[in-house]
Amino acid sequence: MPEPLAVDATEKAKKAKQNTVSYMVENALVDAIVIANAASSEFGLPLFDLDAIDFEQIPVDQVSEKLISKNNAIPLFKRGKRLYVAMSDPTNLMALDEFKFHTGLMTEAVLVEETKLKKMISKVIDEKESGSLDEFDDADLENLDLETESDKEDDSDGDSGADDAPIVRFVNKLLLDAIKKGASDLHFEPYEKRYRVRFRIDGMLSEVAGPPVNLATKISARLKVMSKLDISEKRVPQDGRIKLKISKNKSIDFRVSTLPTLFGEKIVMRILDSSSAQLGIDVLGYEDEQKSLFMDAIHKPQGMVLVTGPTGSGKTVSLYTAVNIINKPETNISTAEDPVEINLEGVNQVNVNIKAGLTFAAALRAFLRQDPDVVLVGEIRDLETAEIAVKAAQTGHLVLSTLHTNSAPETLTRMVNMGVAPFNLATSVNLIIAQRLARRLCGNCKQEAKLPEQALLDAGFKQEEIGSFKVFEASGCDSCTNGYKGRVGIYQVMKVSEEIGRIIMSGGNAIDIADQARKEGVNDLHRSALLKVKQGVTTLEEVNRVTQH
Repeated sequence: MPEPLAVDATEKAKKAKQNTVSYMVENALVDAIVIANAASSEFGLPLFDLDAIDFEQIPVDQVSEKLISKNNAIPLFKRGKRLYVAMSDPTNLMALDEFKFHTGLMTEAVLVEETKLKKMISKVIDEKESGSLDEFDDADLENLDLETESDKEDDSDGDSGADDAPIVRFVNKLLLDAIKKGASDLHFEPYEKRYRVRFRIDGMLSEVAGPPVNLATKISARLKVMSKLDISEKRVPQDGRIKLKISKNKSIDFRVSTLPTLFGEKIVMRILDSSSAQLGIDVLGYEDEQKSLFMDAIHKPQGMVLVTGPTGSGKTVSLYTAVNIINKPETNISTAEDPVEINLEGVNQVNVNIKAGLTFAAALRAFLRQDPDVVLVGEIRDLETAEIAVKAAQTGHLVLSTLHTNSAPETLTRMVNMGVAPFNLATSVNLIIAQRLARRLCGNCKQEAKLPEQALLDAGFKQEEIGSFKVFEASGCDSCTNGYKGRVGIYQVMKVSEEIGRIIMSGGNAIDIADQARKEGVNDLHRSALLKVKQGVTTLEEVNRVTQH
């Protein structure tokens, strides 16, 4: 490369606030491969071909997208305490220093071609789908109090102006943190002398922030503006939604609920991530036999499949997984929900509106005049809805729905108590799934637990099982929350057999049905949970927390 050209390019690159190599390649002054070969020869560095590396193996979680873009460099691989950084300009020592500072690792340059580096950086940023808003740190949190000093006695809901910029950044930061940590809910809670923000991660609430209490009104106002709610109305509960666009390709929906409390409005936000409904049945935690029963039931042309369990036990994900599997161009699927949580292409979804008279029963009646194949009813709450659902299941439709009961056998007796005729139940219900969610052990840090034999027998294991498996306990590391990462479903999957049908019609109770189900090899929730312990998926503490023994 001629010396005058290099000097001239360096000056122009400085003015353009670019590194020299990027400037020369972008302006077609020199081919990327020519610069790479010259740099390799000059600095004695081997030239690495980025096309030869597996993209999935790149440790992009080590640094932020902002750092990658700013330095035109990317982590390539990690070996012990050393991080190898791909860069096209070996003179860019500042990049190595910044990577070292942010990761705490020793850094070493790996020379690559500029064009391939740009392509890889673009791919990484798209893949991470980060919608990074302004970086927010502890210093900003301190500034919040300083910048709003004059508003301590001010109860106004102003949602514009320079004073609210930190509030906007604070709220955005919390929303992004919740998404990154896999939270399902965010709680914003005002008290007399403090303000608390909590996330529900893997079913457990934990405090994540405590902003100054005098900011309660401004935080509430910001959340209500984002949710398109009436910020002047603080006396009654309100419901809204937020669509947060975090990149060109990805957005997350939040369902927002406000509640007037003694010291201000408590706001709870539920994160609605449509990708959770498209996980596929294989990752939900069904045992092979349970999965087979589930698949058989949802592929029948008629009948009813009921999913039961408490709030937050994953019923919606189970139902949407079923809908996704059977969602084909030749199938007409309609759903009535309160409210619709996840939008699905190809499915006709209806929001129940009690005030307007659009109840579950009214929606279900309308569906039956719309030539349906599959009907999903968000919840069977009353006799009218139950009877229409049963009739739909008997007249050639597949009906999917939920109830709030503790186990599969109790679901049948609950519907009889509602007033549904036992004969209709026995001939319409195909399958009942009772479910819970248990926290999944972190694969990086779980440790074997040394438990006495009697403790395992007391937990519900059989004598012949003991010694054939290892029991693990939670430990805790940087990549998990108190030793757990994610959740796994625990299921009782009960097919309504002819014998169970006879018990229903003869007036049998839930205990009789449970005894017959056990004879037919149906595991109850506790037994299903113990299988997850045997598989090393969860702990005995989790089993005792989520199932009744």
